[in-house]
Amino acid sequence: MISNRRFLCVPTSILVAATIFSTWHTTAHAAKITECAKIGTCYCVNEDLKPTIGSKVERFRQMIAEQRKTGKAVGYLSVPLTSTGGGNFNVNREVAETARLAIEKRFGAEFVWVLNPGTLDADLPKGTGADYMLMWVSLIEGSDGFGDFDFVYFAGPQDFARYFGFDGNADMAKLDAYFDKRVKADPEFATAVEKGLTKPAFRKYYALRASASVSRGAHDEWNIFRLINERRRADSKFGTSNQIPALFDGRGLAPADSEAPVSEGYVGKCAL
Repeated sequence: MISNRRFLCVPTSILVAATIFSTWHTTAHAAKITECAKIGTCYCVNEDLKPTIGSKVERFRQMIAEQRKTGKAVGYLSVPLTSTGGGNFNVNREVAETARLAIEKRFGAEFVWVLNPGTLDADLPKGTGADYMLMWVSLIEGSDGFGDFDFVYFAGPQDFARYFGFDGNADMAKLDAYFDKRVKADPEFATAVEKGLTKPAFRKYYALRASASVSRGAHDEWNIFRLINERRRADSKFGTSNQIPALFDGRGLAPADSEAPVSEGYVGKCAL
């Protein structure tokens, strides 16, 4: 998953969502077409990207199958990757990777494998948030619409705190120091600052807001897993006991939270 990728009841982007995504690249004059998943979620996507999306989904499915052959549980990370609202894409991608490693360390890397949607393998040149979400919903729902993951992890404040080394003592000052250091050492970050990223916006975003709850893609991923679990509860092959478990910020969710929908992110058919 996995952008605007606790979350309303569960405050983009468990979300390892989320996910996931604002417009990472701009698409000019591309033909648009509505594509709908097996679970009924529809997106208005770039028709030219459909073959690329299909090939990437198949590649990720192969990766999942290879991990399952070793007996591992396979998780999906929903994490915000957007640069809007004071965030920075490259920083978020780094947070996503540290979150993935932390999840695998927690459960044991020999027992768990987590798919991080921030991987370079997922890049869609000229792709929009809707294009990315078509790719992720196609992968998440699996070939039968009952899901192809053993659990989902929605990134929360703890995942960002771990990356920045927050300890509950003047954590905003740590963000100020991080900002100053990175702007001097990272040309891409310096360019983002030149284009309008300010220290106060950066500080407020990562101290107070950063989690799957601010990701449009993560909102979609939340609803995707909720719909899959709804299908599982209604099917005798699965039932309530075989729903896909979700964690947010490292903790399991109460039934009322896990079954509640959240606002949509990139969902929508093309205008006629």
